[in-house]
Amino acid sequence: MRPKKEDFEKLYRDLLTLIQEEFPLHPQPFKVLGEKVGLTEEEVLSFLRGLKEKGILRHLGASPDSHKLDHFTCLCAVELPEDKLNLAYEIAELPEVTHAYLRDHKLNFWFTLVLPRENDLTPYLEKLSQTYGLKFYAFPAKKKFKVRAVFSL
Repeated sequence: MRPKKEDFEKLYRDLLTLIQEEFPLHPQPFKVLGEKVGLTEEEVLSFLRGLKEKGILRHLGASPDSHKLDHFTCLCAVELPEDKLNLAYEIAELPEVTHAYLRDHKLNFWFTLVLPRENDLTPYLEKLSQTYGLKFYAFPAKKKFKVRAVFSL
């Protein structure tokens, strides 16, 4: 039996929670997700496309554990002048950057780098400095805190 129109909001909330907690490793993951919450594969895909088109959903993809892959991660920051704020978008798109945010602070652009080895950090930041003419700061973690981010909807 198909859900009533007013029930779809709850189904969509359930779907978004499920995607965060247990995305299925399956040839048809959106079909599996739909079956778990009472939607068709096309309803799931249509809903997610709509969120993407509205700018609500920026990205849907895997987040591998870089530490388990023996990669090095580091929080970095830079002071972007007002006339160079567009560089934030360019830097955020670099393949080594996983998270990037503008902040109200002297160092107004913060981002996380994932690199194969810790020794790659200094040369990578030097290359960024040469490319953009800016000084980049590295804030390596002293201790790892892993917070599981699942947003209840």
